[in-house]
Amino acid sequence: MPVNKKLIGILCAIGAAVCYGTNPLGALNLYAEGMNTPSVLFYRFGLAWLIVAAVVTVRALCRQENLRVTKREFFTLTALGILFIFSSLTLYLSFRLMPAGVASTILFTYPVMTAAIMTLFFRERLSFATVAAILLSLVGVLLLYWGDADGALSTVGVILVLVSALTYALYIIVVDKSPLAMSSFKINFFVLFYCALGMAAFALFSGQSLMLPPTPRAWLWVGWLAVVPAIMALVMMVYAAKYLGSTPTAILGALEPLTAVLIGIFVFSEPFSLRLLLGIVLILAAVFIIVLRKGGSRE
Repeated sequence: MPVNKKLIGILCAIGAAVCYGTNPLGALNLYAEGMNTPSVLFYRFGLAWLIVAAVVTVRALCRQENLRVTKREFFTLTALGILFIFSSLTLYLSFRLMPAGVASTILFTYPVMTAAIMTLFFRERLSFATVAAILLSLVGVLLLYWGDADGALSTVGVILVLVSALTYALYIIVVDKSPLAMSSFKINFFVLFYCALGMAAFALFSGQSLMLPPTPRAWLWVGWLAVVPAIMALVMMVYAAKYLGSTPTAILGALEPLTAVLIGIFVFSEPFSLRLLLGIVLILAAVFIIVLRKGGSRE
């Protein structure tokens, strides 16, 4: 793989992780405004879809990119949409059952799930550097988890986060292995549409109403969730998975819980401890191992 594409993949993986790690910032503020979970996600994905649709329209006018897809591409895009619906919904539901920082930390089990799936079903070789990075990041995440938890966690909440992690790992793998020959914006045009539709369906079947954001501040946070952890994270994640591969993209996602912890410290004034510092250092060490690793086969 050319060096420039690998570098782009690394930068996109880091950017996607940081952007996705800001989910609690918008979600918790909107919950404080009285919005329910399907409403938060419906407007997040709906607004994001409108923005992406505008970009795709401009690209179609300038580059003759159209929205036609083959039958195989349709089924792949549908699978991506379903996976992201489950990943987002279960994560946001877990925010109501446990501290968002803890939920974001547990979510980081998805690199291990990604590596395990790639090894079991795609015969991907795990190098020593990859194994070391996974172990370091896991220890770091455990330290963050122990440092944040004040008591027993909700069993349902933990299950929801693990489902979110599994579906997110599968999303990364499908993007990496699928033969989609289209732009990231075109992919997310369909994925975000499925997500908005899925949240409306969930609200209907769960007996909850779709609530309009009640204040200008709420609309501001909806815009944040639509742009930063939705559009920016999804677009960069597609390029990261294509140029870098599933496993290193997932491992560089260590910056996601790190971002959530930093938001907790600087935005919500959560306490900072030696255990927390050690966890952050171990996660950064895992990230540096992946970034500085040279050569080897594409993962």
